[in-house]
Amino acid sequence: MKTKIIKIIATLIATLSLVFTPTIAFADDACTDICNCNVPQSVKDAAGCTPTGSTNDFADAIVGILNGIIAALGIVAVIVIIIGGVGYITSTGDAGKVKKAKDTILYACIGLIICVLAFAIVNFVIANVIGKA
Repeated sequence: MKTKIIKIIATLIATLSLVFTPTIAFADDACTDICNCNVPQSVKDAAGCTPTGSTNDFADAIVGILNGIIAALGIVAVIVIIIGGVGYITSTGDAGKVKKAKDTILYACIGLIICVLAFAIVNFVIANVIGKA
């Protein structure tokens, strides 16, 4: 059981390190005007570029709604972990209650991992698919 949990944690760490690895940006030789280059809006704002009027309000709204839902589910998972911990502490050695509490904690941790991965996937897809549309 311990080795299985260690393998799951190692897989999670490896997956998250791949998802959150920063990408290296190379300068585009053909782009001399920062306001017309394919750079993040924050860079354009810092350079003093005027907005072109093509904002992506739909994508921002979708990302905000999805991130809010994922955050709420993450909070629920943390609360369920706390409830499982309290159940484990108050089980007084009863094998059935201990198993139920451990299962509650395990499933809540899995749910929390899914929330983190869903957050990363949603933001990646929105940034790379809808952001380039």
